[in-house]
Amino acid sequence: MLNINFNPFPVLETERLILRNVAHTDVQQMFEIRSNATTMQYIPRPLAKTIDDALGVINMMRGFTERNERINWAITEKGKDILMGVIGYPNIRPESHRGEVGYVMHHNYLRKGYASEALQAALDYGFDVMKLHSIEAIIQPPNTASVNLIEKAGFVREAYFKDYTYHNGQYLDQLVYSLIR
Repeated sequence: MLNINFNPFPVLETERLILRNVAHTDVQQMFEIRSNATTMQYIPRPLAKTIDDALGVINMMRGFTERNERINWAITEKGKDILMGVIGYPNIRPESHRGEVGYVMHHNYLRKGYASEALQAALDYGFDVMKLHSIEAIIQPPNTASVNLIEKAGFVREAYFKDYTYHNGQYLDQLVYSLIR
C-alpha cells in the first residue's frame, strides 16, 4: 500500500538544500518563477500576471498537500530560506503505485546542481517513503536541460507522444520518461 500521508509535512534535507512546504512568504519568488515566460516555456500552465496569481498557486499547492492528493516542496538553500524552485509529485496514481515528478527552478538558480540535488531527494522520498513502484517525468522534447537532468538521474525514455498536450492554442509533443524502483 502506498504511503500518501503528508501530515505532518515531510521536510527533506540534502547536502546544500532544505525542501519544505511552500509558504505565503514565498509569494515574490513564486511570482518571479510563474510570471517568467522563459522559465515557464515548457510548463503548460498560465503565466502569473499578478502577485495574487502567485498566491493562488501557493494556496493550490498547499491545499493539494493538506488533502494528501499531491505534494510540492519549496527548494531552499540551507541557511537562506528563499524559494529557489519547486519540486514535487503533481500527479500520483496510487492504484498503479506511480507518481509523476515535476519541477521548476527560478532563473537565478539554474545550472548550479540544485535541481539535481532536489530531484534525488524527491526520488528517495517517492520510493522509500511513499513506496512508489515507478516515477515518471513528462517533458517537452525541446527542453534539453530537463531531459539531461532526468537521464542523469537514471530515467529511461518510454514514449514520444505527438500533439499530446494542448496549451496556448497549440498542440505540444511530450516525452515520457520512467524510473522503476
